[in-house]
Amino acid sequence: MFEQRINIERMDQAAALFGSMDENVRLLSAEFQVSIVARDAEIKVSGEPENVALAVRAIESLLGLINRGEGLTEQNIRYCISLVREGGEEKITALAGDCICITSKGKPVKPKTLGQKRYCTAIREHTITIGVGPAGTGKTYLAVAMAVTAFRAQEVNRIILTRPAVEAGEKLGFLPGDLQQKVDPYLRPLYDALFDMLGAETYQKYVERGNIEVAPLAYMRGRTLDDSFIILDEAQNTTQEQMKMFLTRLGFGSKMVITGDVTQIDLPDGRKSGLKEVMRILRDIDDIAQVRFDGRDVVRHRLVQDIIKAYEKVEERR
Repeated sequence: MFEQRINIERMDQAAALFGSMDENVRLLSAEFQVSIVARDAEIKVSGEPENVALAVRAIESLLGLINRGEGLTEQNIRYCISLVREGGEEKITALAGDCICITSKGKPVKPKTLGQKRYCTAIREHTITIGVGPAGTGKTYLAVAMAVTAFRAQEVNRIILTRPAVEAGEKLGFLPGDLQQKVDPYLRPLYDALFDMLGAETYQKYVERGNIEVAPLAYMRGRTLDDSFIILDEAQNTTQEQMKMFLTRLGFGSKMVITGDVTQIDLPDGRKSGLKEVMRILRDIDDIAQVRFDGRDVVRHRLVQDIIKAYEKVEERR
C-alpha cells in the first residue's frame, strides 16, 4: 500500500475539499480507488501508486480552485478528474474567476469547462461565432449571458433571439391562440434563459421598449440588424437558404452567435442542414469563429454525458 501526503494551509480548505458529508472525497475515492483521510494539517492518500499519483494531482488542482474562490460541485470535480486522466490538470485554474454576468437572483454565470471558456472568448473577439456541440454544453445559455453583458455595457442597443420553428419529429397539429402564442412553444428555451438573466419583470420592460426581441427565423427576412446582438438557436434545423438569409441580416455594430447540434437535425424529407453547410463554407473567413463542444463540456446531469457517449459509439460503428 502506497501513501502520499498533502499539506493543508487552512482548515477551511479541507472543509471545502471534503464537502458536505464528505461527498466530494467519496467521489474522488471511488473514481481513483484510493483512501483519502484528513489528519491535523494534512491529507493522506493511500492505495496503488499510480492511482495515488492521479488522486493527488486531482486534489491539488481542486485546492487551487478553492484558493481562487471557486466552490466545488460534482460537475467541476468530475471535469477535473477527466483532465487529470488526460494530463491536463494545470488548465483547471484557467476556469476560476471568469464571471460573464450576474443573473437576476445574484448568481454569477461562469464558463465551467475549457470548451465553454473558448466559446465565450470567441464571442468576445469575433463578429460571428458558430458554436456546435451536443445538448447540455451551455451553447444557448452562455450566448444569452454574453448578449445580456454586451447590452448592459451599452455595446449593443438590442438583443434579438431567433430559432427555426421546426417540430422535433412529432406533429403538434394546430396550436391555439394568435401568431405569437403559436410560436412561443418553439422559443421557450430562449425565454427561459432571458428570464434567468434579467428576471421576468425587467425582461417584459425591455420587450415593450423594443430592446429585446424573441421571434421565429421567418421574421428576420428583409431586415438589416444594426447595433444588435443576434442569436440563432437550433441552427441545425435551418435550410441552406434560411442560413444564408440569416447571415446577410448582419448590420454595423452587431454580433451574431449561431448555435446547434448536428446530431439532432429535425428537417423533413432529408433536407440538408444549413448549419453543416455554413461550417464548411465560412471556415476560412476572418472574424468568424467556429467552436466545437464535446461530451466533456456537458454540464447537465452526469447521465447526459454517458448518453451522448453511448450514441457516439453507435454512430462510429455505423
